[in-house]
Amino acid sequence: MKKSTMIILGVVAVVILVIAMLAGSYNSLVSKEEKVDKELANVDVQLERRADLIPNLVNTVKGYTSHETEVIDKITTARQNLLNASSVEEKSEANDELTTALNALMVVVENYPDLKASENFIQLSDELAGTENRIATARRDYNDAVTSYNTSVKKFPTNILAGIFGFEQKDYFEVSEGKTEVPNVEF
Repeated sequence: MKKSTMIILGVVAVVILVIAMLAGSYNSLVSKEEKVDKELANVDVQLERRADLIPNLVNTVKGYTSHETEVIDKITTARQNLLNASSVEEKSEANDELTTALNALMVVVENYPDLKASENFIQLSDELAGTENRIATARRDYNDAVTSYNTSVKKFPTNILAGIFGFEQKDYFEVSEGKTEVPNVEF
């Protein structure tokens, strides 16, 4: 009787230990997934801030440049695409499109010394530059959270638990190739 009681207690202890480990792994996955979602929300806030600055910048440029409608139309379209993006991939592509359009705008601005000296334009440019830095930081933090989460989802034995409970890998917020190229604008 004593030996069978010890065996039962041993089995119960092992089962409790396994359940505790599974619960800890599950809770860790939930925490990491929540962090990814939080960091994506931070990226969204910065992208929206950037999109909110664009109309003021465009209106300022319009006041000085009446015939640069192509660049302004590209910015307007890119901004709308960014606001309508839902997935991480769509947001990344729309962000790249807007960055390219803004780079083209800055090339145009070089041809208008009065615009470059405008206090409103300088202020908006500074705000935009600050926002670009915030976006880069938020994107880095998001990608760090995704790396931690994806690593947990892939590691054994957590990958088994992730598969059972439907934890899937998350997409990185990537900069597409060619994003750093300066656009060629000719007049």
